Amino acid sequence: MAFASLLEHVGGMGRFQVASVLLLSLPVFMMASHNLLQNFTAATSDHHCRLRWEANATGLDPQDLLRVSIPRGERCRRFVSPQWWLLEANGSAPNSSWPETEPCHDGWTYDRSVFTSTIVTEWDLVCSSRGLKQLAQSLYMAGVLVGGIVFGGLSDRFGRRSLLIWCYFQMGTMGTCCSFSPTFTVYCLFRFLTGMAFSGIVLNSVSLSLEWMPTRTRALAGTFMGYCYTTGQFLLAGIAYAVPDWRWLQLTVSLPFFCFFLYSWWLTESARWLVMVGKSQQALKELQKVARINGKKEEGDKLDIEALRSYMQKEMASSGSHHTVVDLVRTPVVRRISCCLCFVWFSTSFAYYGLAMDLQNFDFNIYVIQLIFGAVDIPAKLVSILTITYVGRRFTQSVALILAGLAILANTLVPRDLRILRTALAVFGKGCLAASFNCVFLYTGELYPTVIRQTGMGLANTMSRLGSITAPLVKIAGEVFPTLPFIIYGVAPVVSGLVAIFLPETRDKALPETVDEVEGRTQPQKDEAQDLQIPLQPAQPRDTTGSC
Repeated sequence: MAFASLLEHVGGMGRFQVASVLLLSLPVFMMASHNLLQNFTAATSDHHCRLRWEANATGLDPQDLLRVSIPRGERCRRFVSPQWWLLEANGSAPNSSWPETEPCHDGWTYDRSVFTSTIVTEWDLVCSSRGLKQLAQSLYMAGVLVGGIVFGGLSDRFGRRSLLIWCYFQMGTMGTCCSFSPTFTVYCLFRFLTGMAFSGIVLNSVSLSLEWMPTRTRALAGTFMGYCYTTGQFLLAGIAYAVPDWRWLQLTVSLPFFCFFLYSWWLTESARWLVMVGKSQQALKELQKVARINGKKEEGDKLDIEALRSYMQKEMASSGSHHTVVDLVRTPVVRRISCCLCFVWFSTSFAYYGLAMDLQNFDFNIYVIQLIFGAVDIPAKLVSILTITYVGRRFTQSVALILAGLAILANTLVPRDLRILRTALAVFGKGCLAASFNCVFLYTGELYPTVIRQTGMGLANTMSRLGSITAPLVKIAGEVFPTLPFIIYGVAPVVSGLVAIFLPETRDKALPETVDEVEGRTQPQKDEAQDLQIPLQPAQPRDTTGSC
């Protein structure tokens, strides 16, 4: 870890790192708002077919007019002609067959007491069109998947900072355009592009933060950003309650990204990336700037190109080897790890968004549920950190998934009138899935060797996004059998929890550098703790004439 020693040389965890983490974390507060926004912008209110006659035209009370026009409890059909006999106290059908009904040709009337306007009420996404609501969320998640592929590759070419600045701007612009969408198709297009920007912000924020962090504080920085996302779920509930109109709500959570775009120009590009692409002179300037901010100006002034090359010899050497996605399945142990992690990532994301994006299913105040679903992440992540540290990664990953799946399956057996019990089981399941997410991020990075770690993380991200895309579509199966989606959401994490048992344990083990180390053919050259003891003075470079 030569670069870790270089960071210690310019101040370690100093003022620069603290300021960077804070600036990168502020947008994370708003990320949950976009990810879970459709719980509120696409909420389905009580509705019924629009009536042919107005109450003042018939002289009837509105409730009586509704009674003779719409079958009791019916949302998608109405009587072809008014059934006056229903107004009688002991009225009975005039003949043996029930009166003829027809679809809602004239549209629907919605209850606007909670949500004044949603995309459902705006574009009538009910009855035969109700599947379009889930399609909109799946298209957003598809944008997140595409964004991870596109912006992940572009950040390796153009830098983390440049792509992060662009993604802040794209998020603000596309989110704002969503609020002015004239049609549902245009809305879906802008949501797709918003999802792409979301993924770019997550990837580059994490990269830029961790690549400037000393090794000992990386877990702390990652946990802090994770809790910022959790806090953002509280923020979403408050904003949605204050802004019940979907267009204004969409605009409210999008405009802050223009502020993030403006201050993001202050952020500093990753020196590690600059060296890797041959921009050693710019990397040196950035490091000296960091040293100055951290109060280590003299140490920064001592750095020069030759010293920088000496520090970065290990990283530069590893950058010369080429690896592809095929390396994830080429050898037996890595292949087993890749297959197991694919199950874990897919099912965690699949079940998580299956629960988090269906708040109205619990017949409870949607704003309170959003707060509770956000609050459970705090103890869940804390418990997962303790078990990861003192028990092990494999135990935490497996138990969290199995408990989450069992909680979801148990909910299918609870009657709908037991709302508190159903909600409690769902909250427990969601907390277990949050713990699973917290563990699998760390576990994946520790399982893959350095030479294919980013490739492995890319595969994991892809499987996670596929799970989040599939989750809303599975809800459509509820039209055939209401509990079927929750059976699927419950079985998936239980199976993947059992699969996780076959993963190797990584607690208190050095990070593997090569595929051979993972396969057990060679042993790690040094322990990670020993890496931190590298002297801060750079060794003499082997070649003072070579280029970076």
